[in-house]
Amino acid sequence: MPAIDKDTLRRKYLEERDKRLRPDGNDQYLQITGRLAHYLDDPYTPRVEREPKTDHVTVAFIGGGFAGLVTGARLREAGVDDVRLIEKGGDFGGTWYWNRYPGAQCDTASFVYLPLLEETGHMPTEKYAHAPEILEHCRRIGKHFGLYDNALFHTEVQDLEWDESRSRWIIRTNRGDEFTAQFVAMGTGPLHVPKLPGIPGIESFRGHSFHTSRWDYDYTGGDPSGAPMDRLAERRVAIIGTGATAVQCVPHLARACAELYVFQRTPSSVDVRDNRPTDPEWFAEISTPGWQQRWLENFTANQAGGMPEDDLVMDGWTDIARRVRSRIMTLPPEDRSVARMLEAFEDYDFEKMEEIRARVDSIVEDPETARKLKAWYRQLCKRPCFHDEYLQAFNVPGTHLVDTDGKGVERITETGVVVAGREYEVDCVIYASGFEVGTEHTRRAGFDLTGRGGVRLSEHWAEGMRTLHGIHVHGFPNAFIVQPTQGANLISNIPHNLTEAGRTIAMLVRHALDHGFDEIEVSEEAENAWVELLLSGAGMLLGSPDCTPGYYNNEGRDPGARGRLMVGYPHGAMAYFSYLDGWRSSGVFEGLEFR
Repeated sequence: MPAIDKDTLRRKYLEERDKRLRPDGNDQYLQITGRLAHYLDDPYTPRVEREPKTDHVTVAFIGGGFAGLVTGARLREAGVDDVRLIEKGGDFGGTWYWNRYPGAQCDTASFVYLPLLEETGHMPTEKYAHAPEILEHCRRIGKHFGLYDNALFHTEVQDLEWDESRSRWIIRTNRGDEFTAQFVAMGTGPLHVPKLPGIPGIESFRGHSFHTSRWDYDYTGGDPSGAPMDRLAERRVAIIGTGATAVQCVPHLARACAELYVFQRTPSSVDVRDNRPTDPEWFAEISTPGWQQRWLENFTANQAGGMPEDDLVMDGWTDIARRVRSRIMTLPPEDRSVARMLEAFEDYDFEKMEEIRARVDSIVEDPETARKLKAWYRQLCKRPCFHDEYLQAFNVPGTHLVDTDGKGVERITETGVVVAGREYEVDCVIYASGFEVGTEHTRRAGFDLTGRGGVRLSEHWAEGMRTLHGIHVHGFPNAFIVQPTQGANLISNIPHNLTEAGRTIAMLVRHALDHGFDEIEVSEEAENAWVELLLSGAGMLLGSPDCTPGYYNNEGRDPGARGRLMVGYPHGAMAYFSYLDGWRSSGVFEGLEFR
């Protein structure tokens, strides 16, 4: 590889970042309400009318994605049968219920991404499972653990209120439900509230339009399993957005449309995917008792802690981590200061991104298109993508990259999309603009919690998230949160975070029931101590402020005190999981109060 001019690259990265900085940050996206509300309609499952619930359950879980499924499974394993999952979609699946766009698949190897494989006896059919298989696995978990029996679908929680006199939660929903639960847990996650770009004229378009999380196969033809979208053969289609979703669905659109216009503000970095079917004989050899936990620990150790000799998973994420660590290990032991290790990481990253940019040149035939598809930022500034058909799609006749040079789409008219004064007339606009990530928790969840003394969660978190382990919040007894932040914060494999939290919650609920406790609550002192520990670390390592804007770095805006609390255990994900296992196994549950 030719010598890398680091100073020139740094200047190029900053130049590309600066042209994309916007004063409105997350406010550049539209909240889907009012006349835009049709973008939230469920195109997959008819709503079934039912009578409102006014009963009592032991545990109510909000969210029917992986978080709810793994927690529900662990509770059922612990003998807690009275569990109710509440889900706004028409079935289990969460993100994978909504994301049925063509080509959708996981970016982390299936063997560690799909939870409860060993418990359900499922062998992923390929290294990176596609969406239909992931959705079916969610249903498999629901059936295996009896979670359908008491579930409420097409139901959105609107209010949660702690009843101090009875030590239980009152849950109110948009279906007229008002029932109670001794314990509530929440796994609403960041990837379920679609967002639209705030482009002037977005409501004026007279053609067809939809968000990728509500893919309209009635319009396009085809289905989530990959059948050709035969109704697009004579249509001109625009897709706005070139993040991970577009990387997966653009190849399918390129094959189907008469004309496809891909509107790009910032290109993704797209490395090799190298997907392959699972060999059943190989899987039989590795799937001995405890195999998935071993794989999870190996993946996490490769990502964030330890130096395992083997890389069982061998996906893009572990490749990044092992190459970075290898570079750092070339430093003499006496020279491994933080500054020198960061410099070694930067050297690796420059080389890796040069490889990714060179890959564009080797695949894309038109030199100008190739130039515009190159990502000028560090690999972990934005979500890394891995795909073996995306770049090739721009060699398909009729597929056009419309690069906006960081400015984004200018406006939308009744008949098309305008960039730099030119209108591109289209029949359909598809928004690959993702989900709300950096907005207020209560806005994404759709509800607030009213805890002890009438204090709302939004008030307790006015200066940022405060928890113990990312699970427990002082002043909100018998309430648990299932998500990565302030715990392991392992972004490369979110389900591992969820399975550990679910195991913790099940153990605590079982302990309370066995010993006759009505309430579980973290003490104020323990919550404060955990937050102080979190703030003692290096902070969020993904998406620093000098990165090109995106949801990893709060769209390039200073997140303030709240942002500094969106971190994980300072000693790393592997150390956190080990610590949490010891905390649980002790049976003392230090920091929690049982009453």
